[in-house]
Amino acid sequence: MIFVKAFIVGGLICVIGQILVDKTKLTPARILVSYVVSGVILEVFGLYQKLIDFCGAGASIPLSGFGCTLAKGVKKAVEEDGFLGIFTGGLTASAAGIAAALIFSLIAAIIFKPKPNS
Repeated sequence: MIFVKAFIVGGLICVIGQILVDKTKLTPARILVSYVVSGVILEVFGLYQKLIDFCGAGASIPLSGFGCTLAKGVKKAVEEDGFLGIFTGGLTASAAGIAAALIFSLIAAIIFKPKPNS
């Protein structure tokens, strides 16, 4: 059942993004940033973790889940390190995901040999 919940919630998040692309003049970059910020805001109020508990990866994988991870990291770092945690917490919490994205991008660039546009 968790797979169905993940599919539905993740799909709804994607549908909202597609509607924003089709019906507004927002650029894709602004939509992506709004997803990250919405994840942070929902986590601040304690709502995003409830969504993750309900549907698992359907909420934790999209960009709003990245925002949630940043907020959790900052909260934990502030509790441990004080004011300095504001600057280090988000990067510490998301370091594994960022590193994986860089490594897989490098591997894809090596394998597929991108060509310049003519």
